[in-house]
Amino acid sequence: MDKEFFLQKKKIEKSKKRFLHLQIMAVLGVSCGFHDASLTVLDGDQIKFAAHSERYSKHKHDKNLSPKLIEQALKYNITEVAYYETPWLKQMRCWYAGQGMDWKYTRLNNVLKNQFGPYYKEIEHLPKQYYRHHLSHAAAGFQTSKFDDATVVVVDAIGEFDCLTIWDAKYVNGKAQYKKVFTRRYPHSLGLFYSAMTGRAGLKPLDEEYILMGMSAFGNPHLEKMDEIIEDKFDIRFKTNCHLGLQHWHPELTEIDVATSAQYEFQLLMQNVWKIARDKGSSDNLVYMGGCALNCVANEEIGLFFQNIWIMPNPGDAGSSLGAAALTYGGRVDWQNPYLGEEIKGEYPVNQVLETLLDTGICGVATGRAEFGPRALGNRSLLADPRSPGMKDRVNNIKRRQQFRPFGPAILSEQVENYYEMPVGWQDSPYMQVIARVQSGKKIMKGIQYPAVIHADGTTRVQTVDQHMNPGFRALLEKWFIITDCPILLNTSLNIRGEPMVNTRADADRFTLEYGVPVWS
Repeated sequence: MDKEFFLQKKKIEKSKKRFLHLQIMAVLGVSCGFHDASLTVLDGDQIKFAAHSERYSKHKHDKNLSPKLIEQALKYNITEVAYYETPWLKQMRCWYAGQGMDWKYTRLNNVLKNQFGPYYKEIEHLPKQYYRHHLSHAAAGFQTSKFDDATVVVVDAIGEFDCLTIWDAKYVNGKAQYKKVFTRRYPHSLGLFYSAMTGRAGLKPLDEEYILMGMSAFGNPHLEKMDEIIEDKFDIRFKTNCHLGLQHWHPELTEIDVATSAQYEFQLLMQNVWKIARDKGSSDNLVYMGGCALNCVANEEIGLFFQNIWIMPNPGDAGSSLGAAALTYGGRVDWQNPYLGEEIKGEYPVNQVLETLLDTGICGVATGRAEFGPRALGNRSLLADPRSPGMKDRVNNIKRRQQFRPFGPAILSEQVENYYEMPVGWQDSPYMQVIARVQSGKKIMKGIQYPAVIHADGTTRVQTVDQHMNPGFRALLEKWFIITDCPILLNTSLNIRGEPMVNTRADADRFTLEYGVPVWS
């Protein structure tokens, strides 16, 4: 009896030590080297900090870690480092693609030395781990979801070799486990195809794909011509540089028609992906990750194939710093909201913003912690009155954008069904991840009252705002609704085309000085 008691006591003490280790373990997740570098600090299941390098360096889609970002992350007690992809395999793919191979960067320590510079000495002694690129994407999605099991789909331009993967994910004894059930490898890439079409349409690949998506509402699809590249779509042309060799492809097609055709074909191809995922996956819960998950037009169709949908608000490479950290932690991450970056202290400036909107119709807000992800969701936003027919052009002029570019509405969550037709499977859209429609049924009369947030095809990328995620932004919308009988504000990112979003109060002051728009904190 005494022996049994002693063994049981040792077992309990061992469990306590393991639990305490989980509680104090601060993992530094790292994503860098290709585009959209980021860092995440994960302490147990708590996300302490997660931010984009571009917000500090001021270089859009910066692939390198900014010293200012590193300084912010290293304020925490880091005990481990997790890297989002496998360096030696990445270099092998570069060699295979004819881009050369840098042997120095086949080793993780050398990659980190190069990226961290003089700060490397602060992490040099720590244990380090790296993971496969697509697995980091998958973990960033599944381990932040509320699902106990899920079919995980990852679609991007390219990882090491994988370009599309499907996984069965579940928790076993509290630890996330992943089984890959389908893969398509380089050069067969939906993401590279869409980037190639972005270049063909006169835009910047790996940057302005979202503009191509907006252009697609205006043209006519030429599927018989698009099929020529689709049929041998991911051939040798994509192995060197997918953005070259297409400038003169069907020169009679306008850039607008290229955009429309590319978007249409992308959606057809994604329908095949959803069918495969539904057949090969074992769960009706879908987690969708990778840069292609930002295509909110194509996301409209996901609910036809899956019952429940989760797209982590930062599904591209920047979000994979969180994925790598989550893999090292192993368990479910306590996702509360996307406000995880640089903090501007103070209460949400509800009254100041409200007064300015009522007076001039437009102002900025930079308060609280910055959004982790490419969408401005109320803390680094440019807000405007959506009722004015000329407001879209006015905001596009301020942001130095093309006049056709659309804007989305932020709307009180309980009001969305009164104005928009949400797609099947999407009851709400707190992260601006899917389009809604305003041109059918009784909602048309209410929807057209707000022309500044309606695109040419009668769609809009909606953000539903509830009390839980951002109480300050919610309070602003509530007061706006009471005064104007309009539950909607135009919401776009607080930046100028080609620049990252405002990050600090100094950035906000510069924005006001240069562009004449007051920004409240």
